[in-house]
Amino acid sequence: MKFFVDTAEIAEIAELNDLGMVDGVTTNPSLIMKSGRDILEVTKEICDLIDGPVSAEVVAVEADDMIAEGRKLAKIAENITVKVPLTWAGLKACKVLSGEGNMVNVTLCFSANQALIAAKAGATFISPFIGRLDDINIDGMDLIADIRTIYDNYDFGTEILAASIRSVNHMSDAALLGADVATAPPNVIKKLAEHPLTDKGLAAFLSDWKKTGQKIL
Repeated sequence: MKFFVDTAEIAEIAELNDLGMVDGVTTNPSLIMKSGRDILEVTKEICDLIDGPVSAEVVAVEADDMIAEGRKLAKIAENITVKVPLTWAGLKACKVLSGEGNMVNVTLCFSANQALIAAKAGATFISPFIGRLDDINIDGMDLIADIRTIYDNYDFGTEILAASIRSVNHMSDAALLGADVATAPPNVIKKLAEHPLTDKGLAAFLSDWKKTGQKIL
């Protein structure tokens, strides 16, 4: 499973990228606002930092305006993925932009039917929002499983990009169900390395080593 990091903070992306933990980046208007940076400037900096897809989201609500914004965003760098919402206007924009050779991430997906129609419109990525479904007592992982089955049934090339990830369990569950990509905040990706038994075992090893009185360096 590919890891996309869900942030617009350059330092956080760079740290994870140095460890080989970044296959792409996703941003949205809320993350751009949090960064306090100009969208074109920060997106270009991210694209220069990593080789993988960088999702930059349109903010228009009408198809023609989405297409115009998408074309402008796509000019930032070759690895830009234009991010559009899963609305009828967004699907129209997806069809045009993908037809022009651009990568398109269709976001805010909450049903298998939405995922099906996005694939038909030529989406490069579909972003089902796991955490937001969990918030309303619907198991977001059921959606991942349903989309995986549908896409495999018909050999769609659209990649499942598990989004709105809140925990390390979301990451492992998405991987087990066959999500192609998971996008998560930096802190969640870092927590994948944590386990209390690892900490306990390391503490025991260090305690025993101290008793030997030896040094390696």
